[in-house]
Amino acid sequence: MSPRIRKLVGTVLLLIVLAIYSLLVMIAATAMVTGGNKIVELIFYAITGVAWVLPAGYLIKWMYAAPPEAR
Repeated sequence: MSPRIRKLVGTVLLLIVLAIYSLLVMIAATAMVTGGNKIVELIFYAITGVAWVLPAGYLIKWMYAAPPEAR
């Protein structure tokens, strides 16, 4: 896969994953956290706000990886 195509695919996947992740976090927040303790809300949003970074980092690392050499 050429680097241009890899970056295009990675960008589209990243946007889709972030959209789905944010929707799931919103659903979880309305189901579990609303009306609760403010400290619990803070911890929930801190964890879910940072949790997307690891998968996105792996995807970005894949996007910019050198293509395998032709055999």
